[in-house]
Amino acid sequence: MFRKLTANEIDCRVATVKDNGLSLLLYKDARCDMNILDETVGAFNWKREHCRDNANCIVSIWDKDKGQWISKEDTGTESFTEKEKGLASDSFKRACFNWGIGRELYTGPKLIWVKSAGYSSYTNKGGKPATYDRFKVKTIGYDKEGNINQLSIINTNTSKVVFDMGKQVVIETVTEQAPKATKKQLEVVVATARRKGISEEDLLSYCMKKYGVDFANIDQLQYTELLTYIQSKPNKE
Repeated sequence: MFRKLTANEIDCRVATVKDNGLSLLLYKDARCDMNILDETVGAFNWKREHCRDNANCIVSIWDKDKGQWISKEDTGTESFTEKEKGLASDSFKRACFNWGIGRELYTGPKLIWVKSAGYSSYTNKGGKPATYDRFKVKTIGYDKEGNINQLSIINTNTSKVVFDMGKQVVIETVTEQAPKATKKQLEVVVATARRKGISEEDLLSYCMKKYGVDFANIDQLQYTELLTYIQSKPNKE
């Protein structure tokens, strides 16, 4: 039912840092889940409910053939900051995994290891190695079963490839252009903008000034940035 995640929808989190390198984890955020639900089933055809003080989340999708809501539920864990908000967000993301959104992340490499030459490090107050560098997915590919069979990650501070699944990493400058946003994604942007009181003319003008391209030709990275910007605006009264 749900499409696979694109590279710009996947985030990288530093899991452990050692003297000779660090490990990364792949994850999605709640905004990604909301965008894909809107895009696939429509903004008015899904809902989320929380119980047990946000520990559990129920994500329901309207089945027009059965004439009823179909629900899936899961439990989350607290984050280190904003515990209640983090708990609600994590339980929502886990419930969306039950629906299949982002489940392909579980098929990625068991260890994403970045050698120490691929980032800058320092010694923290506890005397252990740490880093301020950030990482993101450059490319991702899937086989016919939906399993990850291609993955490359860059250091956003240096724009260098630091991990390439199944290959010996050669540090290189990223010049690859992101793929264009899909027609469905553009429709999500327009519908979201309409709820915020933003006209299509305003969208066209904003994209030309911000990205130097027409709204219909924005890429995946610009789509995510634009949608996040619009969602931050208050709803039209």
